[in-house]
Amino acid sequence: MTETSGTIVEHRLSAEGADQLLLAGVNDANMQELARRYGIRVVLRGDHLILSGEVERLEQAVPVLQHLVELARMRAPFDSGDVARFAEQFERKGGSLTVETGEELRIALPGTRKVITPRSPGQASYLEAIRDHDIVIGIGPAGTGKTYLAVAAAVDALYRKRVRRIILARPAVEAGENLGFLPGDLQEKVDPYLRPLYDSLEDMIPADRVARALEDRTIEIAPLAYMRGRTLSDAFVILDEAQNATAAQMKMFLTRLGLNSQVVITGDKTQIDLPRAEGSGLLQVEQILTGIDGISFIYLDGADVVRHRLVKDIIRAYADADRLDEDL
Repeated sequence: MTETSGTIVEHRLSAEGADQLLLAGVNDANMQELARRYGIRVVLRGDHLILSGEVERLEQAVPVLQHLVELARMRAPFDSGDVARFAEQFERKGGSLTVETGEELRIALPGTRKVITPRSPGQASYLEAIRDHDIVIGIGPAGTGKTYLAVAAAVDALYRKRVRRIILARPAVEAGENLGFLPGDLQEKVDPYLRPLYDSLEDMIPADRVARALEDRTIEIAPLAYMRGRTLSDAFVILDEAQNATAAQMKMFLTRLGLNSQVVITGDKTQIDLPRAEGSGLLQVEQILTGIDGISFIYLDGADVVRHRLVKDIIRAYADADRLDEDL
């Protein structure tokens, strides 16, 4: 590092071989996030990154930036949210940064240019569990990618002909709002509950293909209650928002599993909308199914949040408030 004035120094870091657009991010968002987080100046010039700032801050920023350069050389996608997560992991691990790139877990979706990779160690463990187990139960707060990664794995399994259909289910439980007054038939009334599943699919498959798949029932999106009495064979089945399934519904759902099928259950124990939270089927299976061969429980936390950086702070604030309530 070269001293410029007082405690301000300038440091040059080689970015040779890195995908510069990937490294910098859209509108230099990755460099701006790094600069904002450490209070330094970051400029990408040719095959070099030029950093300037206080010595202590550069010592914290350089290892994170070196990691970003390595990812960009491997063409592993990341964004400004990942930059913040890498920085937090570096701080939490006391000066070391060993984040898995998830290269072996990359999901390339045909028909689009989208490549989906885990963006945290927790997400990597989640995708590994989906790859290796018939039933996976992913538990964690909003924004950790539970549903999105499960849908990506389902689409990948369908394209690779490992299954013949995808079935996505959700309990139709009102989250503090009454939608019963909405016009339309039963399907139109429950569609608002299922909209997030449509959103995930449409982000991975061209809209015309989604429409055709829904029409020929290669993909089915339905309320959990519609699963009763069925045998779900040769399918990738996802139960989303499972914290709002009753114990009876959860047992009914799990016993639908047929031959050559895989189940992923996702839920957030902090967002139970049932009249009696203790009646949640997710809480029950956590107690009675742990340890069964072929069933994997994966727990995600704030470090795995991939939404806006404020979502992580919001989750942490609510958790702190809940702990205070318990102490009173």
